[in-house]
Amino acid sequence: MFAKFFAALALAGLAAAACADGLPPAVLKALKTAQIPTANVAVVVQPVDATQPLVAHGSGQAMNPASVMKLLTTYAALDLLGPAYTWKTTVWTEVAPVDGVLNGNVYIRGSGDPRLAIEHLWSLLRQLRVRGIQQVAGDFVLDRTVFDVPAIDPGAFDDKPMRPYNVGPDGLLLDFRALRFTLLPDNGKPRVLQETPSDGLRVDNQLRAGNGDCGSNWKDLITVRLIPENTGNRLEFTGSYPALCGEKPLNLAPLPADTQAGGLVRALWKELGGSLVGQVRGGTVPIGARLLAQHESAPLADAVRDINKFSNNVMARQVFLTLGNDNAPATPERARQRVADWLAGRNLRFGELVLDNGSGLSRIERISAGSLNRLLLDAWKNPVMPEFVSSLPIVGIDGTMKKRLRDTTATGRAHIKTGTLEGVKTAAGYALDAQGRRYAITFLINHPRAQAGSAAIDALIDWVAQRRLGEKPPVLEDE
Repeated sequence: MFAKFFAALALAGLAAAACADGLPPAVLKALKTAQIPTANVAVVVQPVDATQPLVAHGSGQAMNPASVMKLLTTYAALDLLGPAYTWKTTVWTEVAPVDGVLNGNVYIRGSGDPRLAIEHLWSLLRQLRVRGIQQVAGDFVLDRTVFDVPAIDPGAFDDKPMRPYNVGPDGLLLDFRALRFTLLPDNGKPRVLQETPSDGLRVDNQLRAGNGDCGSNWKDLITVRLIPENTGNRLEFTGSYPALCGEKPLNLAPLPADTQAGGLVRALWKELGGSLVGQVRGGTVPIGARLLAQHESAPLADAVRDINKFSNNVMARQVFLTLGNDNAPATPERARQRVADWLAGRNLRFGELVLDNGSGLSRIERISAGSLNRLLLDAWKNPVMPEFVSSLPIVGIDGTMKKRLRDTTATGRAHIKTGTLEGVKTAAGYALDAQGRRYAITFLINHPRAQAGSAAIDALIDWVAQRRLGEKPPVLEDE
C-alpha cells in the first residue's frame, strides 16, 4: 500500500514538472472564446505543501493586478500591526464647560480609522453631551494630521468623481466621506430620500420615471451636480430612474472633506440637542489640551475582512497609509518603504513590484503572478494565516465571489480575491482539490478584452476543485 502511495506521489511530481508551462484545456478554451491571447495571461497554481508549481504560465511578467494588490497590503498589515490592532479617534478640549457652555474649541483628532461610521461619530458627540457640554462657544476643529497626503482629483481615475471608491485617504475619514440616498418609484415620479444627514445641503430632485427594465447600468442614467448656494449647497438629481428598479440605495461622495465633515458634525450635534456658535474647520490639537472622549475601532482583522470580501478601496488606502505612520505623519512613500522592508525581511524580494496606493485602484501598480504566488505561500505559513484566508471571498458563498461558480464543485471550496479594472481581470487565493489538498492560485489577465476573462478564471478554479492525485497535468497549446 505504501509503495503504491509513494509511486503515486512520484508520478504526480513528475507530472507537475512536465506541466510547469501548461494551462488546463478548459482554461485555454475559455480564453479562446473570449479572444484573449495566452501571452496576455499569467497563471500559477501550486500546492501549499509543494516546492514546485503545478501550473506556471507567464509567471515572471509584471502585470497590473487591480484589486488583487489588496492581498499584499492586508497581509503586510496583519503581520506588521497584528490582527488586534485598533485605531483611536479622540476628542480634546482646553477648558472645562461651565453651566453647559464650553468657552473654547472642541478638537477631534483622527487616527486614520478606515471605517469611522456615522454611529461612531454620534457616540463621540454624545459623550460630550453626557460630560455636560450643551453649547460650544468656539469651533469644532478636525485634526487630520496623522496622514500627510496631497489632495487628489477624485475624477482623475475614471471621470466619476462622486463615486465613493474614488475618495482619497483621510486622517479623519468620516463615514467614508459618502452620503447615502434611497431611490424609489412613487406614483410615477422617483423619490430621493437623503439617509445621511448633512446640515446645509439641499436635495433638488428633478428625476423622471424611466421605462424599461432596471439594468446593471441604472446609475449611469442619473446625473448629479453639486451647486453652491448662499446658504450652503444644492445637490441636483436629473435623468431617469426606471420604475422596475424598485427601491435602490445610492451612495455618493459629492462634498469636499471639510464640507462633508462640517455638515455631518453640525447635523448630529443638533440632533443631540447641542448648539454651536462657531464653525467646523480643519486644524490641530494644541499642546496642553486634555483628552475628553475616545472611540476605539474594531480590530484590524475586521477591517481586513471588509477590504478583501468586498474590495473596499478606501479602506485599503487607509490601512496602507497606516503602515507609514511610524512616529511621524504617514506618507505614501513611508508606507511603500515599510512594505518593501517587510518583504525583504521575509525574503520576498519582488524586483518587478510597483506599489502606488496599495488598493489596486491604480494604472501603474505592477506585480507578477510568480510573486503573488510566493506571497500566498508565505502567508500560508504565517501565524496570521487564519485571519488572512478567512478575509477572502468564498466561491459561490459571499463577497465578490458570491454569484460565481454557484452550485459547482468549487462552491465553498475556494477563498479567492478578485480584481477588475478596464483592461484588467484578476483573481488570487486558495482552493481545495477533490481530495482536500490546498493550492495557491493566481490568475492575471491584462488585455483590452479582459472583462470577458471571468469564465477562464472560473474554469481554473473549478479545475483545481475537481482535481485528484495522479491526474495528468495540462499541456500548453500553441496559438
